[in-house]
Amino acid sequence: MSLAAYCVICCRRIGTSTPPPKRDTYWREIRNIIKFTGSLLLGGSLFLTYEVLALKKSLTLDTQVVEREKMKSYIYLHTVSLDNRENHAPFSTVDIEDHECALWLLLRKSRSGDKTEQLEAVQEMSETHHWHDYQYRIIAQACDPRVLIGLARSKESDLRFFLPPPPLPSLKEDSSIEEELRQLLASLPQTELDECTQYFTSLALNESSQSLAAQKGGLWCFGGNGLPYAESFGEVPSATVEMFCLEAIVKHSEISTHCDKIKANGGLQLLQRLYQFHKDCPKVQRNIMRIIGNMALNEHLHSPIVRSGWVSIVAEAMKSHHIMKVSHAARILANLDRETVQEKYQDGVYVLHPQHRTSQPIRADVLFIHGLMGAAFKTWRQQDSEQVVIEKALEDEDRYTTCWPKTWLARDCPALRIISVEYDTTLSDWRARCPMERKSIAFRSNELLRKLRAAGVGDRPMIWISHSMGGLLVKKMLLEASKKPEMSTVINNTRGIIFYSVPHHGSHLAEYSVNIRYLLFPSLEVKELSKDSPALKALQDDFLEFAKDKNFQVLSFVETLPTYIGSMIKLHVVPVESADLGIGDLIPVDVNHLNICKPKKKDAFLYQRTLRFIRETLAKDLEN
Repeated sequence: MSLAAYCVICCRRIGTSTPPPKRDTYWREIRNIIKFTGSLLLGGSLFLTYEVLALKKSLTLDTQVVEREKMKSYIYLHTVSLDNRENHAPFSTVDIEDHECALWLLLRKSRSGDKTEQLEAVQEMSETHHWHDYQYRIIAQACDPRVLIGLARSKESDLRFFLPPPPLPSLKEDSSIEEELRQLLASLPQTELDECTQYFTSLALNESSQSLAAQKGGLWCFGGNGLPYAESFGEVPSATVEMFCLEAIVKHSEISTHCDKIKANGGLQLLQRLYQFHKDCPKVQRNIMRIIGNMALNEHLHSPIVRSGWVSIVAEAMKSHHIMKVSHAARILANLDRETVQEKYQDGVYVLHPQHRTSQPIRADVLFIHGLMGAAFKTWRQQDSEQVVIEKALEDEDRYTTCWPKTWLARDCPALRIISVEYDTTLSDWRARCPMERKSIAFRSNELLRKLRAAGVGDRPMIWISHSMGGLLVKKMLLEASKKPEMSTVINNTRGIIFYSVPHHGSHLAEYSVNIRYLLFPSLEVKELSKDSPALKALQDDFLEFAKDKNFQVLSFVETLPTYIGSMIKLHVVPVESADLGIGDLIPVDVNHLNICKPKKKDAFLYQRTLRFIRETLAKDLEN
């Protein structure tokens, strides 16, 4: 502005001044032009120089700040296998900000060769909730996979510790998840399989979903609350090829060499895609987690499982309010966690408490064995009430629980490890999941005993709790264990047994089924419950003598009300005389066969008497 004003003034002076002589005027005009032009050039140069310097300053970046931010977002590390983690070089000295010191010291502590220090570091990390997002990312990218598994098993861990799973490979052109699942199943070895694995594999590979549904239907189809409910003759259960593929792969995953094939053929990624696709189908997700849990039994597969992102998925599942989902996730993590868990949990063996790492010493075990048509979770839920919904249960577990051993018993006796087992049973061969499967009580008891011993059952004092046919399995397991020297700890550490309506002398259900056998086709399990069964009588006589000799503490409950089967049949499944073992207390309760193991509420007699028996029987062990 000042330069322009000066130019205007000069021009006005030239225009209004008195005309000088011609020669003087000519040179004066030349000088004025030179002055004007020089001033214009000088002023313009100064202005442009100022603007250029100002622009350059505004565009200059502080490279130190950029590098610092990059360090917060990405950490580049050499890949170290789980097996060689102890040989990994310690952290080098780096320049870090003061407020970052605690984080890096925790990371260094988590790499310590001292196991106690490492576990303390994981616990401190899990209890930290004030960090920024980038600090959780630092831990997620820099920590040892074992630390990541420990964080997933820590109850208070923040989910920001876990990076999203790596991107999944694209599906092949003109392919679908169902087709790729079929291909995965077809790639698994088809030799040396048991009959049921062959059956499920054949169904999944050779049949359409419509024919599968028709084959799985039957004249009499049973399901529901642990005992059969007759469905109409026209109804056919729905089934999909995906579900049958998964059931077949579950069977295959029980074989170590087949797990290697599942991993080599991209099964970890395919199962992850299916898991995410079926977010609203808990049954599909549970079968997938069963497969991953079986694969986790093989320690050489731990690295692939971690790298494929399954720890992040399972850590999220551990935060669920659904007991079944949490329990399946807890089994996977327990099989992955070789730092604090020595036991291995095979398919069908679920720890209800503790499901996380804990400083609480575990003094004893309590084992829950369900009965005919039961399950590891639904058998032990609270007595059903139409007015109570799961949403209300989430607000107050004392009011309603879908699994009272996990919610009530774990809270009242935190020093117990609570295990529930699951196995397939059927009332009728019409409804058998595997038509070739004919498992006797003796066969199932040996199978369960082997799985429970792998889970460390027998290493601590314990109490068995059983419902219906589950009590017969307990008796058979103890008799079989007494014949095997390697199972002697199971006998020596058994302190007591609780029987909920166990048919020691047979069941009316078996008599009814046999009378209409041409329609019902009773299963082998049901036939063995007949009063005239030689196997049942021999089991009762042998166990009664054995239990007296070992001085087992026994408590028995029995129903006094009949059970409705469908809308037409009313049956007293286990009468009082059949539930009498011959030793211990026998307590009749005014409930039916389904509800004898389902207390109405926490202060109900059924639960409180059970709790008292556990505390009294394990009193010395819990004190020590």
